[in-house]
Amino acid sequence: MIKKIRFSDKIFLAGSSGMVGNAVKKSLEKAGYGMKIHNGQILFPSKKELNLLEENSVNNWFKENKPEVVILAAAKVGGIYANSHYPAEFLLENLKIQINVIQSAWRHNSRRLIFLGSSCIYPKFADQPIKEEYLLNSSLEETNQNYAIAKIAGLKLCESLRSQYGFDAITLMPTNLYGPHDNYHPDNSHVIAALIRKFVIAKKENLSKVICWGTGSALREFMHVADLADAIIFCLENWDPTSINSPKDDFGNSLNHLNVGTGIDISIKDLSYKISKIVGFKGEINWDKSKPDGTPRKLLDVSRIKKLGWSPKIDLDTGIKKTLQQLDLPSLYNF
Repeated sequence: MIKKIRFSDKIFLAGSSGMVGNAVKKSLEKAGYGMKIHNGQILFPSKKELNLLEENSVNNWFKENKPEVVILAAAKVGGIYANSHYPAEFLLENLKIQINVIQSAWRHNSRRLIFLGSSCIYPKFADQPIKEEYLLNSSLEETNQNYAIAKIAGLKLCESLRSQYGFDAITLMPTNLYGPHDNYHPDNSHVIAALIRKFVIAKKENLSKVICWGTGSALREFMHVADLADAIIFCLENWDPTSINSPKDDFGNSLNHLNVGTGIDISIKDLSYKISKIVGFKGEINWDKSKPDGTPRKLLDVSRIKKLGWSPKIDLDTGIKKTLQQLDLPSLYNF
């Protein structure tokens, strides 16, 4: 099979400073992309060099640099608290980033683009495990619906540009992520980062108990960010939605978005005990049931991407231990 991207390509990685972007850059370099010997380049401008929220700046940057492959990993992200308290920002900023980058890539003839959505695009009470065709079947989880709506819009923009203009844009829907360079903000972090912060600080300060949000009954799936990075490169190299052998939905239609995850979930309560044990925290774990649980269960059906030839490599215990080994302790306190 001929690879859909080449070692000589000029690759634009949007969002390189974030958790996903950092992992993708490492995986690209490990795979041989961006090497001078192949005349390849990986472009990862800083926020000061390129403001993705400004349409003219993004358009002019594409006009000048003409990347052949675009990886859109930039987004405003956060947990339940952040999504609930800043819904306008989650909708506005993500829509702007997506429209600016995807539209400019299409206008300036980038050959391939991969957009990263989120598993929260799926309905709150979707059948489990969640298949790609369940998108828009019913209502979203209220606590992060604005972020989800923005991500759905990005997915649909990619799908529409392919359908109407033949622009080769594909989308991955990753499950909950964790790993190096995660956000450990006390209010704005995702669940694994939030739990790591709580238990590491509790152990360090010899606290007798830790209070966790909700009932602990919600079920979630988690994937190490390095596995997502490998999935991105695999799909850029191998996935062609126009191919007769490309993944199809239950109705025989070619899919333009694929789920990516582990296919294994765990309750938040069990996850908390797991992290506390790995950290070495010996105190009590109490639950603040006044706080929301979010979606009751969110497990992705990853059979399509596995059939394409990709599978995750890092199990949850190994991934948490790796994350703790690479943890920058001051990052837990500097807020």
